[in-house]
Amino acid sequence: MIKILLSVFVFLVFILDKANGQDKVWNRHVVDSSYNGADGVRLADVNNDGLMDITTGWEESGYTKVYLHPGFKLVQEKWPSVIVGKTPYVEDAVFADLDDDGAVDVISSTEWKHKKIYVNWAPVKSKDYLDKTKWKTQSIPTSDGLMQWMYAYPAQIDGKNGLDIIAGGKHENAQIGWFEIPKDARCLNKWKWHSISAVSWLMSIMMSDMDNDGDLDILISDRKGALSGVRWLENPETIRKQKKEWKNHNIENQGLEVMFLDLADLDGDGLEDVIVTEANKRKIWFIKRLDKSDLSWKSYPIDIPKYTSKPKSVVAGDVNGDGKSDLVHSFEKAEGNLEGIYWLSYKNLPTDVKWE
Repeated sequence: MIKILLSVFVFLVFILDKANGQDKVWNRHVVDSSYNGADGVRLADVNNDGLMDITTGWEESGYTKVYLHPGFKLVQEKWPSVIVGKTPYVEDAVFADLDDDGAVDVISSTEWKHKKIYVNWAPVKSKDYLDKTKWKTQSIPTSDGLMQWMYAYPAQIDGKNGLDIIAGGKHENAQIGWFEIPKDARCLNKWKWHSISAVSWLMSIMMSDMDNDGDLDILISDRKGALSGVRWLENPETIRKQKKEWKNHNIENQGLEVMFLDLADLDGDGLEDVIVTEANKRKIWFIKRLDKSDLSWKSYPIDIPKYTSKPKSVVAGDVNGDGKSDLVHSFEKAEGNLEGIYWLSYKNLPTDVKWE
């Protein structure tokens, strides 16, 4: 995944010169520059102040960190932070209160030769949250050596105890599945792993009721190999069946190198669509949902400018406040005169090939 060297920055802390200045360069404000290889960010309000905080894994340096939003007056300065754990080759970090003690923990997924998922347990007292000596890091025994772990997504799967964790990886023995967490979440040796599908190189995990049957299914983008493409796994509803393989539904882009995806109602018809970046043809794909059954889709390509590098991630949102969904798009290896991040808006319809 992308190696953002020397700085962590997020879309939320960019400041635009003019509200509708599509051709303007945004000012970048550094949240942290202490380590190497910040590999993506995940957001959550961990201290209940109404502001989004950040966690990230510094892959080359081997640490997972948390950053607390300092308030709008100080948002352009470096943020208060804490190292929550030493996590070699960390690929992904995400917030979750796993033991339901009110303190938000951090899950770290690691790859290459390390192949572990860590839980970084947060201190119970809020005043200790930025004290690294109060954090405790443990690996999940059933994750050790199973695969190169790429992504984790906290969610309630079996309807009992607290949160579970959906996770997956890449390359040899790559799978997607979920960790069944016992009533006492801190008893890590009692966590159980349930594989639900093979994968080749997992990039994204999202949850949504894809077939409109009242339960949450799993949407993924799988980057390489025979299984590459955008697909969803149907929740079988019963706990017994949830512990076995889930039914796979291909959506689009099979055989292409899809990267990160987003779920959003891009055209305002009341149905969630899929937006995904793809590296082979260098396109953003608007995959329009045609009905609530989630079995009918139609893909529309959106051109990527030539002055960019390899497509990586995309997210939908109304950037300029005109009531229409825009797209923010980022790239890896954006060196020299190549752009690393930009945003697009459509002129006529979101199905247009050319966005501005």
